[in-house]
Amino acid sequence: MPLTVLLVDDEPLAREGLRILLARDPDIGAIYDAKNGHEAVAQIRDRSIDLVFLDVQMPEMDGFAAVGEIGPEQMPAVVFVTAHDQYAIQAFEINAIDYLLKPVTEDRFAKALARGKARLETRSGDDASRQILSLLETIASPARYMKRLAVRTAGKTVLVDVGEIDWIEAAENYVQLHTPNGNHLLHVTMSTMEKSLDPAVFLRIHRSVIVNVTRIRELQPVMHGEYAITLTSGARLQSGRNYSERLKALAENPF
Repeated sequence: MPLTVLLVDDEPLAREGLRILLARDPDIGAIYDAKNGHEAVAQIRDRSIDLVFLDVQMPEMDGFAAVGEIGPEQMPAVVFVTAHDQYAIQAFEINAIDYLLKPVTEDRFAKALARGKARLETRSGDDASRQILSLLETIASPARYMKRLAVRTAGKTVLVDVGEIDWIEAAENYVQLHTPNGNHLLHVTMSTMEKSLDPAVFLRIHRSVIVNVTRIRELQPVMHGEYAITLTSGARLQSGRNYSERLKALAENPF
């Protein structure tokens, strides 16, 4: 049976762009749209919607508020659409919710649509509602991030302000903090380190590298969606293929 899709975005061109991409898929039937959260709520309640592409940032009632109004249990399968909000992106990833970054590329849209279809075929409504509820809780209760790190070395403790870190490198069961005043080893895993840092400032660009985005001077695209990154210190880093979407978002203006 063809899928019924709802496009929610306050920008008419954004809705039209998604509509054009959807129209190419033979599995898509009716396509409705809404220009704000209030209209989205009304359409979801009045129609049998299978899949929603929901803009996060909208005036009056944003995407998260619309979900809260409908309730996670009644919410259709949803793909969130967002501009360059690193906190929101991390929240989606933590809760295994799919999202699209604006401007939406054709390849990334195809992947999101395929995942949406797969969720409709294989996941129960309970699973989806738990994920959405967890997402809303994450957004409503933002984490508190580390401001200073205590590094023990040579019989003393050095306090490192997180804002002074240029980049962080994995070193087996340690991480190495690269700062203008020298390097420091900290006994913590890369994953734990990443979760402790503000994602608006620190971005994981490789399984072994986290970078302070305020220190990036230049991004140079190389092969397979990877980037060569030059920091203000002159240090050169290489991103991993699996992190290309994050770097692509960083390299584009939000307008």
